[in-house]
Amino acid sequence: MKTANAFSLRLRDPRYYQIAVLSLLLTYGVAVLDFGIRSQNALLIVVTALAVQFAGTMYSKLPRFDPLSPLITSLSLTLLLRTDMASVAVLAACMAIGSKFLLRIRGKHIFNPANFALVSLMLLSDHAWVSSGQWGSAAIGAFTLACLGFLVLTRAKRAETTIAFIAFYGAMLFGRAIWLDDPFSIPLHQMQNGALLIFAFFMISDPKTTPNTALGRIFYAALVAAVAYTIQFIYYQPNGPILALIMCAPVVPLIDNLLRGRIYRWEQAAEEKIGQIKGVF
Repeated sequence: MKTANAFSLRLRDPRYYQIAVLSLLLTYGVAVLDFGIRSQNALLIVVTALAVQFAGTMYSKLPRFDPLSPLITSLSLTLLLRTDMASVAVLAACMAIGSKFLLRIRGKHIFNPANFALVSLMLLSDHAWVSSGQWGSAAIGAFTLACLGFLVLTRAKRAETTIAFIAFYGAMLFGRAIWLDDPFSIPLHQMQNGALLIFAFFMISDPKTTPNTALGRIFYAALVAAVAYTIQFIYYQPNGPILALIMCAPVVPLIDNLLRGRIYRWEQAAEEKIGQIKGVF
């Protein structure tokens, strides 16, 4: 009975939903939208991420090997990272998962793993870049992607981070359009970007790297949105949100110090969900 309950608890882990959604996006992108993803690079990223996670588990003497987080990171890297070198794909997975174990403060890793690897490789190598244009901007595609992501966020109880980021960043885009007397079709098109939605729903919302309180997460999302807008539309550099996230990540410990809250555990959402179900009956 205890074994069955433990298995049921694990299945309620929100990361299963994240993996399912990202896998569906990857399959649809390769089959329909022609993402241009190299199968060799994708396989290398997944295998390397799992291997580094296993090594980190042994090094840190953790109670068990958990493949869910490295799978989410590797899927995000596969969707966003483009490289013409297999070695860069391997290095991306190593840097992403390695950062979780090596760059930590107060029980939390500082940077979103995929974000850390993407930015680091873009700065260090000419053979790494972020895919953004080929995601398509059709309203129905963006809406579907947003709904799937929102489902994941609701399960992970971090919806306010994404909602706040989209609200603040969208307000800045529409405000810019009003200031420049541009049609609203321009900011709408800018918001209908697959890479931006992946960032908003699966990267900035990472519960392991966001502040521990809802108020802190809203403030953090507003800060990232402001920095992203500055990079993108004042300094005219691409990938503003991705660059902004790694720049703002060191602020999270300061926010947590001012606004004390409970550190998120992936199992926590599952336990709360089971508690809610028991309460109904």
